[in-house]
Amino acid sequence: MIRVLLVDDEPLIRTSLTSKVESQSEETVVSGTAANGAKALEWLAEHYADLCVTDVKMPVMDGLELIGRMKAEYPWMSAVVVSSYDEFEYAKTSLRLGAVDYIVKPVDQEQLNGVLSRVAGEIAEKRRAEAAMLLVRHLPHHQELLQRWVRQIRTVQLETMPLLVVDTLDALESLIGDRFYLLNSLSMAWLGLVVEELSKEKLVIELREGKDLGLGDKTIPLGKVRSYFRLCAVRRLEEGSNRIFEVTGALLDHPSRRAVKEVKAFIGANYGEKLNLQELADRVAISRNYFAQLFKQETGTTIWNYLVQIRMGKARELLLGMDKKVYEIASEVGYDNSVHFSQLFKEYYGLTPAEYKKRMER
Repeated sequence: MIRVLLVDDEPLIRTSLTSKVESQSEETVVSGTAANGAKALEWLAEHYADLCVTDVKMPVMDGLELIGRMKAEYPWMSAVVVSSYDEFEYAKTSLRLGAVDYIVKPVDQEQLNGVLSRVAGEIAEKRRAEAAMLLVRHLPHHQELLQRWVRQIRTVQLETMPLLVVDTLDALESLIGDRFYLLNSLSMAWLGLVVEELSKEKLVIELREGKDLGLGDKTIPLGKVRSYFRLCAVRRLEEGSNRIFEVTGALLDHPSRRAVKEVKAFIGANYGEKLNLQELADRVAISRNYFAQLFKQETGTTIWNYLVQIRMGKARELLLGMDKKVYEIASEVGYDNSVHFSQLFKEYYGLTPAEYKKRMER
């Protein structure tokens, strides 16, 4: 879920943007709106957002000051600027301050969808990286915690110690497959009190041997029930903890994830070079076809779409921030043919580079 804060001094625009943002995806929700930068900071002091979509010119505090304050106080947040054609200098300044994109009013739904989709992907990637770092940092602590719980369950009386049973291992593995969020601490993600499950499984079999605990001659003593209950918890906790650390260890050291991460870093540093799939696959010692499948599986996009995304983003920065010819920009981002580059740029942004620059400079 991506939570968006909308900031604009015009109520009708806030309403319109809310509708457009929330129609982009079920995973995108407007969690708050504000009439200026100061109100936005007041809202952020009490609430959470992943992304701020803000106007530039507003009373009290404008969008540029807001972006600067957000980067200092809420560094995890992304910012997208929405403003008029005649504010080209503001656009360049907002990008220097850390905004990830600039949309011109009136906001086009298709362009907004593209920006939100890209930003959502970047936020998800950032979350995965942060989760992995937290996992590495806290894994030893949680291993000690598990061992302590096992020792306590072995010795303590049932009435004085809740049974801690691992019950969400399959769910954890599916989470790790694509996304892994840590909620306060790792243990919250996969430990639960599931005494009911034990009662449905082997415990109920032994209870039946007692024929309703007293109606037959095989009554089970309460002490035996307690002991059995406790042993079940110990066994499941030990087995579950071993599986957890095996799975998380595999996540942190998974060769395919390392390979994709390495290639993405290489593309980010060498997008202006002539890159081909064979060269990229050779860098991580994986066959070309398998690596193409692997990259799509790990990122949700093809390697060439990812390369175009990186190149178009850089081309846009050069177009807005520097006085360069289109063919010069094309060459810097890896295209010898400026006509082909312009066609790709138009597919990505809806305008050719020349049209885009002219419109932004009005």
